[in-house]
Amino acid sequence: MITYEYPLNERIRTLLRLEDLFGRIAHFSHSDEAHAHHSALLATFEVLEVASRADLKVDLVQELERQRQILLSFRNNPEISEEALAGALYEIEQSSAALLAMAGKIGQYLRENEWLMAIKSRAAIPGGACEFDLPSYHFWLNRDPELRRVDLEHWLGPIVPIRDGLTIVLRLLRASGRPEAQRAPRGVYQLMMAGRTVQMIRVRIARGISAVPEISANKYALNIRFMLPETVSRPRQTDVDVNFELTFCNL
Repeated sequence: MITYEYPLNERIRTLLRLEDLFGRIAHFSHSDEAHAHHSALLATFEVLEVASRADLKVDLVQELERQRQILLSFRNNPEISEEALAGALYEIEQSSAALLAMAGKIGQYLRENEWLMAIKSRAAIPGGACEFDLPSYHFWLNRDPELRRVDLEHWLGPIVPIRDGLTIVLRLLRASGRPEAQRAPRGVYQLMMAGRTVQMIRVRIARGISAVPEISANKYALNIRFMLPETVSRPRQTDVDVNFELTFCNL
């Protein structure tokens, strides 16, 4: 199955973007290749830009506290595993404490590193990070892979609480909905929201189906058009019925 997620507010949109970037950093950092570590550093710069919202840390702390209070209400419930509940509460409390311990603007320590900011500035120019533009960066890329990895972890370390906090929030958000089987006649699906509160919509389609959902939604209606995955010509709507799973997620 292929899952498509559609956020319905800016806060969830930001968390999904950061999740994708942190995933890229983790993937490329594990490699020993210089080009992979270059990609990891560029993704770190992107995290810096996306996470620059002043209220991101506050949003995460408030949401984690709200979820903590909800979980506390399940204590002494015979249908809930006390061990699992205690583990979830501990994870949330640890993440909240780490976020609260973060001082100053997110990533300010990176902005104060002139060497990194020189790379960030040049990398914004197509082909601007060539060896003749940044010889000291070229030297770094030719260092031992383990030394480069240590540097990458050092630069990422202070913003790891953001990654851990959003991971918990998005996991809870995804688990909040129940998938339902739906059918889109000739590739079109429409549903009136009828006052339903939704923060994210998830659409899952079998890998063998050649259709890509184009989703638009507001507080009044949800519209999904399934398009043929054209890579050469202009995308066209499919003319066959499409079976899919639909999940409404809300914390």
